[in-house]
Amino acid sequence: MTIVADCGSTKCDWLILHGERNHQLENTVGFSPFFHTSEEIKGIVEEQLLPKINADQVTHLWFYGTGVHDDYRAEIVSKALTACFPNAQVEVEHDLLGAARAVCGHTAGIAGILGTGSNSCYYDGKTIVDNVPSLGWVLGDEGSGTHLGKALVRAFFYRELPADLNAAFLAAHPEGATVIKDRAYEKGANSYLATFTRFLGEHASHPYIQSLVADSIGEFLDRHVLKYSGAHNVPVHFVGSIAHHFQDILVKCMEERKLKLGNVVRKPIYPLADFHTKHLD
Repeated sequence: MTIVADCGSTKCDWLILHGERNHQLENTVGFSPFFHTSEEIKGIVEEQLLPKINADQVTHLWFYGTGVHDDYRAEIVSKALTACFPNAQVEVEHDLLGAARAVCGHTAGIAGILGTGSNSCYYDGKTIVDNVPSLGWVLGDEGSGTHLGKALVRAFFYRELPADLNAAFLAAHPEGATVIKDRAYEKGANSYLATFTRFLGEHASHPYIQSLVADSIGEFLDRHVLKYSGAHNVPVHFVGSIAHHFQDILVKCMEERKLKLGNVVRKPIYPLADFHTKHLD
């Protein structure tokens, strides 16, 4: 039995491969070695995943996760997973490589992540050869759910929302402005802010929302994708819920910049499983 995992800040997908056509998808909360220790990650896996599978039968685990930027961060995750799956060969990689493998396969292209956070890379068909760094949700994450959530919340507090949207926002969030502001400064604020994309999706046809989303995605394309040499010569692929739910706006932003849109995949977990079972020895 093998497992392929794709872990973001909000949620982690675990695809358990019992056989060629026997797949079992499980979910846990997301985690990152930037915010969680090995013991905390181990606790999440033990509580939310292990009761659903036989960990001793797992022989190989490919894990792709947010925040796995270097060997130090990878070791934090690897230590936790090795303790949970004692008989498995554990391989921990950055979720950016997972995104590239999922949407590009063995073909050169640009892969972008537009989920709770955002990132991108130029992939040559084997490895990541260039990466405009993601600065995280405080300084960057353009085009992400957190970036969009911040933009919406700012517009609300700065009294910039049109009257109809402001009324709808107040109705959708009866907890009030003080609670929203307090939670925006608590632990896990990035994931909390990303939850406001639900409101954006529900009002996606509103011109103000379309402009807000287009500005955020456009910022991602300008600050990341267009910085790669040859960006206009290869397809630009995307994974993540923001790319999926706001695909119409993404298409327009790409066309304005004369970029070639490739695959748009909400969940990379299934193409990742295909990559490992069909392309790797």
